[in-house]
Amino acid sequence: MKTTITPRVRNLVLLLLAVTGMLFAGAGTASAHAALTGSDPSSGVVVDKAPTQISLTFSEKVSTNDDSLRVLNPKGKRVDVGKPSNISGTTYAIQVRSGLPDGTYTVAWQVVSADSHPVAGAFTFSVGAPSKTTVSVSDQDVGGGLVGGLYGFGRYMSYAGFIVMVGGAAFVLACWQRGAGVRALQRLVVSGWVSLTGATLWLLLLRGSYTTSGKVGDIFDLNLLGQVLQTKTGAALVSRLLLLAAAALFIAVLFGAYDKREDEEKRDLTFGLAIGGGVVAAGLAASWALAEHASTGLQPGIAMPVDVVHLLAVALWLGGLSALLISLYRAPADNQVGRTAVQNFSRIAFGSVLALVATGIYQSWRQLGSWSAFTDTGYGQLLLVKIGLVALLVGIASISRRWTGRLAETTATATTAVEERAPEKEKEKEKEKAHVSASTKTADSSATASAEASASSATTSAKTGVASSTAAAEADSDETASTKGADSESAGASRRAAQLARQRTAVDTALRKRLRDADPVRFGLRRSVLAEAAVAVVVLAVTTALTTTEPGRTEEDAKAAKASSSSSSSSSAGALTLDMSFDTGGTDGKGVIRLDLDPARVGGNEMHVYVQRPNGRAFDVPEVKVAFTLAAKKIGPLPVTPDRIATGHWAANGIQIPMAGDWKISVTVRTSDIDQTTVDKNAQIG
Repeated sequence: MKTTITPRVRNLVLLLLAVTGMLFAGAGTASAHAALTGSDPSSGVVVDKAPTQISLTFSEKVSTNDDSLRVLNPKGKRVDVGKPSNISGTTYAIQVRSGLPDGTYTVAWQVVSADSHPVAGAFTFSVGAPSKTTVSVSDQDVGGGLVGGLYGFGRYMSYAGFIVMVGGAAFVLACWQRGAGVRALQRLVVSGWVSLTGATLWLLLLRGSYTTSGKVGDIFDLNLLGQVLQTKTGAALVSRLLLLAAAALFIAVLFGAYDKREDEEKRDLTFGLAIGGGVVAAGLAASWALAEHASTGLQPGIAMPVDVVHLLAVALWLGGLSALLISLYRAPADNQVGRTAVQNFSRIAFGSVLALVATGIYQSWRQLGSWSAFTDTGYGQLLLVKIGLVALLVGIASISRRWTGRLAETTATATTAVEERAPEKEKEKEKEKAHVSASTKTADSSATASAEASASSATTSAKTGVASSTAAAEADSDETASTKGADSESAGASRRAAQLARQRTAVDTALRKRLRDADPVRFGLRRSVLAEAAVAVVVLAVTTALTTTEPGRTEEDAKAAKASSSSSSSSSAGALTLDMSFDTGGTDGKGVIRLDLDPARVGGNEMHVYVQRPNGRAFDVPEVKVAFTLAAKKIGPLPVTPDRIATGHWAANGIQIPMAGDWKISVTVRTSDIDQTTVDKNAQIG
């Protein structure tokens, strides 16, 4: 018997879809995950001599193309030459024409961060003196617009498909093996596979336009598609498609050969399917981990396996929850999900929650880095929303666990009712047999009488010798009529027996359905599971938004770099201020150096060095050294060892600059006994 979803459930599903749409609509343009932490020349600075190249330093490695870095003169014409190059670590440079005239120049950049998200921006600097410019320096709308919205929808569908497919299949194997024959569960898992496959192809097609022009017309550009296939993200999407082919084979076996096996024969096949399905599921999860957040930043060797475990835990919990919801509402009355299956899922869900908590804490620390980032960054604020939703989800799950504990009584009641019906069934079967037997005897008696009459007629005809052929014909006619009557009565008895059997089946089915629907425990369980699924839909939407939001660490790096750049542009005339980002490679080894040299002329100068963390706070490092080199005149390096004034503040007086020129200023900073690095910049002194 087919069970339909009530109007209340249908309205709730529509409401959830509307909430999901609102979350996506409010997300806006995705913030990129690589942040510009420094540049030479700095943003807004006025230099006396035109630079020969422009360099930009990002918080992580990025991918560039021929148009990634552009330098525009006041009239908007390009003055850069050649292609961008990676000069060191996360610093990229573009050469510019020699002898640039005075005026304000715009540096525009659009790159792809290491975690697959596009990032763009622009800033200005001036040669000689500022001038009017026709170029707008507002951030470019990269990753937004219609293409960005379509790409975000594809990401959501890929996550949803993965969760439903993996969680639904795991529910069948680990919790309710009889569910392999339930059409509603089969459709759920297959729809997950179709969604993930379609979304992967969709993302592969959109990727080129999403990371470059953002134009709808470029979606079908085969050249862009070829470039995408050569990137890390393209390789991950292709690998996902290959793994989905293996997943299709797994699903075919699960709902084909596996479903047809007897319970005892399923044991060995269950183990094999669990191993094979686990490998495929882990590979699919790794296709995200290898190309997104986990693949860059701090501890990628640990972060990627942790991300795989996190995704699998989400799939087992939320995907299994979807399968349980479908089973409670859509499974046939004679094959409804039982207490054991619900308890098995409850244990799996509990383990998944523990894994989510452990991996989530690590990911939060890795992406935020400080408590203040929870409230000061968009990523942290979204993460707080997700934490609140997960806490609500766990609370509802605890209610479901209580309903599960009471389900045993419902199962016992249903079993007793069926047993009570057993004697009545036996009596009905005996009556039916008696009725069929009586009908059969009546038919046999009629046939016997007909045979005797025929024999008597034949004897009489033989004795008299008159009208023998006529008597024989009459005897045959009587015999045929008698046989037809017996057959008719037998057919009627069979039809009545079949009708009684159908009536008994309908009564039993109605009884089971009435017991299922009238049971307050099962009704409460269905409601709590539905509430869990509703919250899970919103959690998935917030999670997808998190993957397209700039992590707290990089956002704070960008804020610190912007603050340092503002300090540089507002410094007094005649003084020199340089900002340099550094990374010693060790734990807590990132920071920003601001060097002030006053008056930055030939003769004695006063120098102050400020070492800050990415969030702008003072960085207490054990040692700082500075060296000045004038390569054109083969002077230097001239070493300077400043004195520690306060936490993160070092200073030196009486620094002698013997000659005017383009000096290279190198700063060596040590953050531990073994971790140190040297960064440098060129500056005009004198």
